[in-house]
Amino acid sequence: MNFLLSFIVGGAICVVVQILMDNTKLLPGRIMVILVCTGSLLGALGIYEPFSKWAGSGATVPLLGFGNTLFQGVKDAIDKEGFIGLYKGGFTASAVGISTAILWGYIASLLFKPKMKG
Repeated sequence: MNFLLSFIVGGAICVVVQILMDNTKLLPGRIMVILVCTGSLLGALGIYEPFSKWAGSGATVPLLGFGNTLFQGVKDAIDKEGFIGLYKGGFTASAVGISTAILWGYIASLLFKPKMKG
């Protein structure tokens, strides 16, 4: 049942993004920034944590989850280290995810030989 709920929530997030892409003149990069900022805002308001516990990976894997991870990292670093945590926390919290994305992106580029659009 958890898999089904995760699939439905993740799919609903994708549907909202697709509606934004189809019905507005927003570019994909701006929509991605909106998702990250929304995840951070929901985390700051205390809404995202109960939502992610309920929805599982359907809420934590998309860009909303990345925004929340950045917020939580900054919040924790500020609590531990003070003002310098404002600059350090987001990098520390998201380093593993970003490193993994870079590594697997590189491996995929070696395997599939990407080409520039012409």
